[in-house]
Amino acid sequence: MRTLLAIPLLASLALAAPAAAQEVTLKLHHFLPPSSTTHADFLEPWARRVEAQSGGRIRIDIYPVMQLGGRPPQLYDQVRDGVVDLAWTLPGYTPGRFPLSEVFELPFVAGSATATSQAVMTFYQRHLRAEFWGVKVLALHAHAPGALHMTEHPVRRIEDLAGLKIRAPSRTVTAALAALGATPVGMPVPQVPEALARGVVDGAALPYEVTLPLRIHEIVKHHTNTGLYTAVFLFAMNKDRYESLPPDLRAVIDANAGVPLARLAGQVWDAAEAKGIAAARARGNDIYTLPPAEVARWKTATRPVIDAWIAHTDAAGLDGRALYDEAKALVAKFGG
Repeated sequence: MRTLLAIPLLASLALAAPAAAQEVTLKLHHFLPPSSTTHADFLEPWARRVEAQSGGRIRIDIYPVMQLGGRPPQLYDQVRDGVVDLAWTLPGYTPGRFPLSEVFELPFVAGSATATSQAVMTFYQRHLRAEFWGVKVLALHAHAPGALHMTEHPVRRIEDLAGLKIRAPSRTVTAALAALGATPVGMPVPQVPEALARGVVDGAALPYEVTLPLRIHEIVKHHTNTGLYTAVFLFAMNKDRYESLPPDLRAVIDANAGVPLARLAGQVWDAAEAKGIAAARARGNDIYTLPPAEVARWKTATRPVIDAWIAHTDAAGLDGRALYDEAKALVAKFGG
């Protein structure tokens, strides 16, 4: 009798076991090469950490350099629409679509990557959820203040920018470069090495971090540290895919998201910035930092860009000045 009673019990356990061990495979898409900071130092460790904490029930396959098709500006829609499960991208690649997050890309708002990344993610939790309504935001973060990397024309003063074609990552940086007298050229970062090599642009606004995997320090001769800008990055998951996970697996994702993940990303980007600077220096390139008096001139010249953002935000029914001041205060709070 005991044997007969045990048979249904054993059968139910056998049926339950595969469900408990069922593997969830997630596709993660981004546009940079495997040697990049994004892939090697951020996304790969994140994926392996999630896999380990899920007890092997989650598997994450990473597809760099747009291997699943499309162009970098399409990554947000890919993850929103479920073409991919996860994506890392720049909101600024779709100008005007995420206007509030642009506050951190305004001239001279950003601090270190670590401070700015925590500030952006905190600001998201307060103000940006509606702006990114279509996805599950795992982290918004930022790079260290970008520099100007020039092929032939060193930049020491505002006047040196006159007429030079410089790659810009977003519409806010485009506006800032135009205010300084340059001719900004918008393009995703994978196009920059060829554009520099062929003379399509005279220079590029980039963090040092990304110059290393793209070997841009081998194409340019001059670097100018300005403190002018940063770019905001987005790491997101398809909302339906996230909500389809069982609660314990959602908890694993949640444990690897939010301000702690943004802080970690910032630390990774700050460390990578130092490596990029070292590579440029080892190459014998000219590295110049704007002195305070010249920075003050750049701030005055780009102030209309900030004023325009505030006015546009006011026109949308929000308090642009308060949001701008809050963004700057958050960067200072997390260490500037």
